[in-house]
Amino acid sequence: MPKLLISRRLRLSFIGSAIALVTVLSVGTVGYHIIGGPEYSLLDCFYMTFTTISTIGFGEIIDMSHKPEGRIFTVIIAVFGIGSFLNLFSTTTAFILEGDMNQALRRRRMHKLIDHLRNHYIICGVGRVGGNVALELSHTARDFVGVDNSAQAIERYIDKFPDHLHLLGDGGDDDVLLKAGIEHAAGVFAVTGDDNQNIVIALTAKQLNPRVRVVARCHEVRNIEKARKAGADATVSPDFTGGLRIASAMVRPTVVSFMDEMLKSNEKLRVEEIRVPDDFAGRRLDQFGTASRDFLFVAVRELGEWQFNPPPEFMVKPGDILVIIATPHGRTTLEQRMAAML
Repeated sequence: MPKLLISRRLRLSFIGSAIALVTVLSVGTVGYHIIGGPEYSLLDCFYMTFTTISTIGFGEIIDMSHKPEGRIFTVIIAVFGIGSFLNLFSTTTAFILEGDMNQALRRRRMHKLIDHLRNHYIICGVGRVGGNVALELSHTARDFVGVDNSAQAIERYIDKFPDHLHLLGDGGDDDVLLKAGIEHAAGVFAVTGDDNQNIVIALTAKQLNPRVRVVARCHEVRNIEKARKAGADATVSPDFTGGLRIASAMVRPTVVSFMDEMLKSNEKLRVEEIRVPDDFAGRRLDQFGTASRDFLFVAVRELGEWQFNPPPEFMVKPGDILVIIATPHGRTTLEQRMAAML
């Protein structure tokens, strides 16, 4: 039976058992109040009902020795009440067991999916900055794993990205990064709120996989050099970058507006870069399909030199880096065409 149907059945069973128990307690309280008379309070009658259906056995709170109809009523209340109690207890137990089993199964499934990832990204720290990193990777159709040592941060991450992979743990721990697939990852984002933690993550990631690219977040400018020495390939200071963005919004508002509209467009256009493989045979740029609506060639970097707005006859060589404006589909299309030319 599917998990969704099992959970729904358990919820309905729990609600039904709770309603039945409340009904028995209510009927028992009213019944004992009628049978016992006004000298017994509603609290006495409720207590009599509860001790009966819970089998505590403290004796008759309300004297039924001369009231056979009262004892018959007690038997009826006991039969239905004990049944409701047991059913509610068993349903609650099933809820707990199902939750534990589902959590264990989800963890196993998560680890299996991560094991099959290749050239994915690991986001260490899924707070505000990490969440925006995840959003960008999601928009551009890239695989990623979110890692954080805060259960609350992971819960918020799951709410925002329910279909993406995640791990609860310290991104600076070897075992956690190995579980996140560091050996096959394309990059690691060290974007926690602690500069020292980000430096440790960069150092650990490079030790486990020297080929992986690491981008580290640094609040303090003085920590940028430390992060680079620890292995970070690039560092970003949100305060510094934010200052540049504010200045740009003032002195070049049209450019900023263009970039914002491009990022917000339904086509999810981005400025992307693609590195030409070392075993690639030289081809003219127009052989990739320069008239495509999914990607537009902006520049080519070859041997450290830039060629802006390259002409159709420009020869693309191994090691070149193509800079394009493209949709996620356009990026993958160009990568597939390049792979087919090998």
